[in-house]
Amino acid sequence: MEQPFVFGVPADDPYFIGREKEIKRLEANFKYGINTVLMSPRRWGKTSLVNRVAGMSAAKGRIIVQMDIFACRSEYDFYNTFSSAILRQTASKIDEWKDLAKGFIERLTPKIGLSPDPSSDYYVSLGITPKTHSPEEVLSLPEKIAQRKGCELVICIDEFQQVGEFPDTLAVQKRLRSVWQNQKHVSYCLFGSRLHMMTRLFQKKSYPFYKFGEILNLEPIPLKAWIPYIQGRFEAYGKSISDEYVAKICETVQYQSSYVQQLSYSVLLLSEREVDEDSFAQAVEDLLAQNNNVFIEQTQSLTTYQLNFLRAVMDGITTGFGEAEVREKYNLGSPSNITRLKNSMEDKELVELTADGIILGDPVLKLWLKRVLN
Repeated sequence: MEQPFVFGVPADDPYFIGREKEIKRLEANFKYGINTVLMSPRRWGKTSLVNRVAGMSAAKGRIIVQMDIFACRSEYDFYNTFSSAILRQTASKIDEWKDLAKGFIERLTPKIGLSPDPSSDYYVSLGITPKTHSPEEVLSLPEKIAQRKGCELVICIDEFQQVGEFPDTLAVQKRLRSVWQNQKHVSYCLFGSRLHMMTRLFQKKSYPFYKFGEILNLEPIPLKAWIPYIQGRFEAYGKSISDEYVAKICETVQYQSSYVQQLSYSVLLLSEREVDEDSFAQAVEDLLAQNNNVFIEQTQSLTTYQLNFLRAVMDGITTGFGEAEVREKYNLGSPSNITRLKNSMEDKELVELTADGIILGDPVLKLWLKRVLN
């Protein structure tokens, strides 16, 4: 049975809405071989957007390779994931895979088996090590395959910020960029869930990936797109919701796509025929309860200074934390301590640095903290 709303997983039809401008731009970049870096906070639909455009591009004959490197903890973890994904997704059958891998696989003992992933009928484990292949050899693989097949490849890498956590990360980044920037038949779409890490990798001048490609910043999906979508989903289940309550859903979770879908689902379940104030309020309570354990885990180890810093941000303080009045009111300690607080809170992904200053990035966490800290 079709779900009313989807959240926590990438959205596709009929749950994918909006993003017309971003789809057009990203598809053009895929077509013309322009490297792209997708930037946005969590839950704004980066993976859904890439999946959408990848499907459209593949239907037009381009080869799109997608991978998630969240589990990679070292340079060679990445190389194994990278090469395996490329070999599997550029070949439809094992025999073709073996043919593509000639010259690359001679020094390996690959393990090939049936895949638990429904999108692939087999998996490949290569066991690449520094003794078998150099980084440059692995990173050159997609260009060699593209030349052999006479095609263009687009490599989409999710959770790319993991590269910034590798040992000797700057050296690794230099190796990746030095090879990728010279490839003629391969382009890259890089994105990740940790905005501050992605910002550091791609917008800090001293980092190797500075100006690697076009940075595409995602904006929230506007209310005018959410209204017909949410009302249509309610109507499909014999219920109705006014424009006013759709706006309240979006505003409560600050238009974060996954949360909009999640709160809409709770509102749908808790409403009889039509959404009213009671059902909406119950749905907000339900959303907080669903996330309670996660938020406890995120905040239980915070120091008093860190909690005080969050109180200041919740009260609308976005800049000027070092001013004497602010420091005294919220007991933030010395100016040097405030610098440490900002960095630690950003590393923990509890706050985000925006053009307007520091904000709480998770709107549901903000609601939860108001009850816990007040």
